[in-house]
Amino acid sequence: MYTFKSDLSGREYPVSQRVRGSSILPPVLDLIKKVKSSFDDDSAIATSEIQEFRDKYLENVVLNATGQSELTGLGKEVFEHLRQNQIIADEEDQLFVKDLTFGQRMADAVARFGGSWRFLGLFFGFILGWILVNIYLLIGNPIDPFPFILLNLILSCLAAVQAPIIMMSQNRQEEKDRQRARGDFKIDLKAEIEIQLLHEKVDHLTKLVRSLINHSSASEAEAE
Repeated sequence: MYTFKSDLSGREYPVSQRVRGSSILPPVLDLIKKVKSSFDDDSAIATSEIQEFRDKYLENVVLNATGQSELTGLGKEVFEHLRQNQIIADEEDQLFVKDLTFGQRMADAVARFGGSWRFLGLFFGFILGWILVNIYLLIGNPIDPFPFILLNLILSCLAAVQAPIIMMSQNRQEEKDRQRARGDFKIDLKAEIEIQLLHEKVDHLTKLVRSLINHSSASEAEAE
């Protein structure tokens, strides 16, 4: 197997990993030059060695985009997704399909039922039925005579129990909305950074192509 010696570390690497300095993005190349000032466009380095400097470059880009002095919280999450080429949307979707506890499922069910026309119809039907039963069917010995104190007690207990359950469901929905907003911001930030990186890569490739064209033209002129 053919090998080459890295101009950065002096170690031997397979030729398949050889990368010339001119093929490296200028910001990454600048970081390499800070470690070894003699490294230039004609120097060679292994792809495995470039990863460390690429990570440092991505870290600097994320820090500039987030305004942080060090990678923490959201900035760190975006950096890891950029570094590993992961799609943030896939991770955010998993947060919304995670297993819910029995209490959370019950709160959602109560909130859905309590905020529906079906519940409203059954509620009024129950009240009307209660009144009719106590006025007409149980005239001599009503369970809850007018003014229906027992009915008022039942309704008060229902409202007292239903309200906090619905609030629990709303709190969880607010938490989900916050997670979704955070995920949207992460996706937007990652997209902005990737677009910036793409522009830099395109500019770098354009310079390389122009350099090759100029070199080819110069060679043809010398040949003539």
